[in-house]
Amino acid sequence: MILLKMTDIDLKDKRVLIREDFNVPIENGKVMSDARLLAAIPTIQLALSQGAGIILISHLGRPEEGKYDEKYSLKPVASRLGELLNQSIRFEKNYLDQLEIKSGEIILCENVRFNIGEKKDDENLSKRMAALGDIYVMDAFATAHRAEASTHGVGKFAPIACAGPLLIKELEALSKALENPAHPLIAIVGGSKVSSKLTVLEKLLEKIDALIVGGGIANTFLAAHGVGIGKSLYEADLLPEAEKLMALAKSRNIQIYLPIDVITAKSFSIDAIPRISSIHEVFPDEIILDIGPETAVYYAKALQQAGTILWNGPVGVFEFPAFASGTRELALAIAKSKAFSLAGGGDTLSAIDQFKVADKISYISTGGGAFLEFVEGKKLPAVDMLENRGKK
Repeated sequence: MILLKMTDIDLKDKRVLIREDFNVPIENGKVMSDARLLAAIPTIQLALSQGAGIILISHLGRPEEGKYDEKYSLKPVASRLGELLNQSIRFEKNYLDQLEIKSGEIILCENVRFNIGEKKDDENLSKRMAALGDIYVMDAFATAHRAEASTHGVGKFAPIACAGPLLIKELEALSKALENPAHPLIAIVGGSKVSSKLTVLEKLLEKIDALIVGGGIANTFLAAHGVGIGKSLYEADLLPEAEKLMALAKSRNIQIYLPIDVITAKSFSIDAIPRISSIHEVFPDEIILDIGPETAVYYAKALQQAGTILWNGPVGVFEFPAFASGTRELALAIAKSKAFSLAGGGDTLSAIDQFKVADKISYISTGGGAFLEFVEGKKLPAVDMLENRGKK
């Protein structure tokens, strides 16, 4: 992979346009999680240390293109980022075509998704963005799987396009986990739907030694085994695919770890009354909301033997205190493991924050969709663009 790196370029007195991922939760005008802002700070500080003028761009949420909506404004991000950097940040609502900046100054531009043509990778919009800087830095791995104006098109037309330190770290960590891993390589795949991770599971079975599943994915696998799962979330139309995946794993001597006990409730709500049950004793009117304590121990013992752990998705509804124990015990088991551990995905990051294990995970990927597509072996459009620019 030939990528021009930001660290190899003289940034002095240059206008450096950096695509970051500031898609963070905001409530009542305040940023609720600093994780993605903190991940971007080393890149910003590197540019500052070299005397660059820094222009930051990002998306936030999914607003309707062409319409300003205060709910999706990045203004609160400018305020919080300034606090973290201990430096004033200029927020620009209207920035296309005319933007003056001095060396040592930082500007955060308004949500790129307010611009018509952003999601369609519009060439005219891409050129207007590219004209803002002397150097374009793609540093938002979490958006690298999208061919959009601010992640892909701008890089084609910028005078210089390069990869930022965060993007490089992400690619190196993923390559370490997937291309030359220490064995056994154990993947943990949770979340609600098999359909969104079907091709990921197929690709993982080419690389891993064992698979741990949770959430709606585990329910679908259990149903494919003929286990009664009550009113639990699962995908009936994908039972044949689940059966094929289990048969494929068996043929390759790959163990799939499924729950042996679960925590159920009569309703999906924060105040639902939990009940621990064997997987063979789930009542018809119950919903599986977490793995049970025996399963948590079972999974933790498997992880003790791992050389590499790849984690994407929770194994229960960890946002509800009564159904958080499974994901918490899993997170603690990964934290205690001596394996190289790589975690990615929005819900996974939230769980890591909630259970305070960030410093015990070898690498935390900021990507969700990009993380999964890299695991699948797909070309990420933004990385592909940088490779093409690197060859010139």
